[in-house]
Formats: sequence, C-alpha cells, structure tokens
Amino acid sequence: MFQHKTATAPVSLKKLAEQPDLLTGGHRLCAGCAESAIVRQVLMASTYPVVAIMATGCLEVATTVYPATAWRVPMLHNAFENAAATASGAEAAYRALRAKGRIPDRELRFVVFAGDGGTYDIGFQSLSGALERGTRFLYICFNNEGYMNTGIQRSSATPLGADTSTTPVGEAVLGKPGWRKDLTGIVVAHNAPYVAQTAPTAFRPHDLKNKVARALEAPGPAFINVLSACTRGWRYEPADTIAITQLAIDTCYWPLFEVIDGKWHLNYKPKQKRPIMDWLSAQGRFRHLLKQGRLVAEIQARIDSEWDTLLERCGEAPVAAASVPPPRKAAGASD
Repeated sequence: MFQHKTATAPVSLKKLAEQPDLLTGGHRLCAGCAESAIVRQVLMASTYPVVAIMATGCLEVATTVYPATAWRVPMLHNAFENAAATASGAEAAYRALRAKGRIPDRELRFVVFAGDGGTYDIGFQSLSGALERGTRFLYICFNNEGYMNTGIQRSSATPLGADTSTTPVGEAVLGKPGWRKDLTGIVVAHNAPYVAQTAPTAFRPHDLKNKVARALEAPGPAFINVLSACTRGWRYEPADTIAITQLAIDTCYWPLFEVIDGKWHLNYKPKQKRPIMDWLSAQGRFRHLLKQGRLVAEIQARIDSEWDTLLERCGEAPVAAASVPPPRKAAGASD
C-alpha cells in the first residue's frame, strides 16, 4: 500500500533552488502562461532522472520549434491522442531492457505533459487504458480549460458560460452550455494509487512540488490535474496569472486535494469561501455573465455542491460561504 504520510518528506525550497533548471528560457510560450512554471517545478521536484513525454499542444509547439529545444531531459513528442500509450510502451521497454541488463540498472521516471484537450477529450481513451494496465508513470494535465493552441475552442474541461471560439456569446447562447467534466474523479474511479488536483500559487508554494514528489513514489499510475491559467483564452493581464489562480482556489472553484489508495485528503480549506463572482469577474471570457444573475447563481450553487461533497469525502467540516456581492467587473479583466 502507498502510505499518505510516510511516502515522502516535504520538498525543501532551498534544495529546489539548488536543482538545475531542466526547462530553459527562450521558449515561445505566451507571457503570463503558467505552463513553464509548472514544468520547471515538476522537473525540480523529481529526485530521479526523468523522461518527458508530450502530447501535441501549447507546450510542445512553444518549446520544440525545430531546430531548437528548451528541454534538458530526454523528451518524446507524439500525436495529440496517444501520450499515455507512448508512456506505456516506453515504460514497458525500460523495464524489459533493465531486467535483461541491456541498459544501466537505475531508476527512471516517465512523466507525461498534456493539455486538457489531449487529456479530457482526444487522449482520454489512451489515458484510461494506461491507468487500467497499471503503467507506472506520472501524468500531468495542464488544465487551461480549452483548446488554446488551435484557436481557443471549448473542451470538456471548459466551464459553464465561458466564451470560446466554438461557444460564442450571442442572443441565444451565453457561452458554453454545459458543465465541465470531472476528470479527476474519473481517474480516481480507475483505482490509480495517486491522484491529485493542484495549481501554481504563491501562498502554498509547496503544494505542487510535494504532490509531484509523492506521485513519483507511487507503485503504479499517478495523475495530477493542474489548473494552468491562460492569459489569451481567459482574457486577463499576464501579470495576474497567480492572482487568478488564487481566486480559483479561494472560491473553491478549484480545490486542492489528493486521493491516495482511495482515501481523500483535503490540502487547503479557506476560512471563508469567496463568491464565485470574484473568479468570473476577473476574466474577459465571462464578461457577458456579469449581468446574468441567474446563470451566476447556478454556477455558485454547483460549486457549493461540489465543495460540500469534497468536504464529506475528506471527513472535513463545512465552512461558511461568503455573501454574494452584486454583479461587477473586477479590475484587470480584459475584454
């Protein structure tokens, strides 16, 4: 069994600062994109040599423009839909060659990086198969809630009411009509030994790194769903990436938790939940909702329900909800 409290010690920030930067600067990710910060923290948190596997997406396009690369670890790029299958084959080959003595006898870790389009949607079959087979790998989903690399189309991770190029706002439709898929819960249902949700934040800098460290010790597949703010798709100022992420956490839109051997653990509980309007009003993709009290109330009710369910699963007491202020537009939201 994979034990929650004894799996790994907390990652030291001092030791992390001494680690080499395995993703270089000079890549072409957008200013304000959270993906490069996430990748750096993931690679720094590993005490093992890492083989990175990437689905097609923003990260791959921006860091591997021929003939250059920003990667200082072995890296495999595959199609949009088969990152988990590629990881399964690479990990199986590694185990077989190591057992036969044809490669050095040392521990490696295989880490997949893919967006929500390549995880929630196009690559879901591949991911599900790898989870069922028990492939020992860490799958990192950059959840920027849309197909940002190809024109900001909706994905099944896109939240209700979001304005995208395939769910445009008009008289008949107010953005995406459906709720986001609970992929984290779906992965938990596969009985993976380690599953978590996290995000890069300033107030809890250890959360992402500690979860990566624990995930890399899991005896089977591990999955971490990381909220990755997208300045172009979400329409906010690039300097506000971490502040936007913090709003997602404090409104309980994106809770921080982990599930280890089927046991749920809450990593952060705000003393008082902030209203979901704080999250919506900070982003241009929700600008049309600021005068739509009914839809905002529906979103708030759904978030409250999901948060209460999570607290129950984790054995936590409920927290007081913040009063909902009148509709407004927060400073920093881009039209």
